[in-house]
Amino acid sequence: MSNPAERELAQCLATLRREGRQQSGLDPRLVPTDKEAAYRVARLVEEELGWEVGGWKIAAMKAELQRELRTDSPIYGRVYASGIRPAPVTVELASQCSPIPEVEYQARLGADLPPRDRPYVVEEVADAVTSLHTGIELAECRFVHDAAFPPLPAILADGAGSGGIAYGPAIENWRSRDIAGQEVTLRCNGTVRRKGSASAALDHPLVPLTWLANELSRTRIGLKAGQFISTGTLTGMLRPKSGETYAADFGPFGTVQVTYT
Repeated sequence: MSNPAERELAQCLATLRREGRQQSGLDPRLVPTDKEAAYRVARLVEEELGWEVGGWKIAAMKAELQRELRTDSPIYGRVYASGIRPAPVTVELASQCSPIPEVEYQARLGADLPPRDRPYVVEEVADAVTSLHTGIELAECRFVHDAAFPPLPAILADGAGSGGIAYGPAIENWRSRDIAGQEVTLRCNGTVRRKGSASAALDHPLVPLTWLANELSRTRIGLKAGQFISTGTLTGMLRPKSGETYAADFGPFGTVQVTYT
């Protein structure tokens, strides 16, 4: 059962998300005490909004990004259905809350992975994936990145910086392709900004997806057929400017493009 502070924070975050705006800092009494409390608040935000959860985001599968994000484990957040769109996508920079385009594989489920007592294994999770897509997560944050930026639990309560997803066509025969080893190049207005691969950033998209399936099983939430899961950045985090177009080139798997106007 939530306490009054958790409900108050959920109402605040739902209002910020509904109105598409940010705030600087957070009253210390509203900062969740730990990750479990933070995820309870995130669930309350979903209730407050009444929006359909169209998918999930995962971040910080490996130690380097965990250090950058000030966490000691992977993190996750809800992605609402209205923010999940096929690429190419154009977004207005001024309407985004501290946006960050992150190159990621997107897994779409064809079967539920409901809560249960025994852990899921990779093979079961793979069987539930109906398609694997190239994509760019359109991450956002309801807190301004300034000197008053709150601790990690407040960010987790906000969906771990969840925003939207731009996804490309399904990768044909993805199970037999070298998904982990495929190099990905991120260009901004034609200039190479980053390179990466799943093997370096998260092993294989099925690894974080299995982790999420077990986390949501443990907390009695579960994953549902039709949901997209953004499995973690392959090229790190960049802050876009107006007029920039980001193109994530996955080689033979295709290119995904997002433009900030």
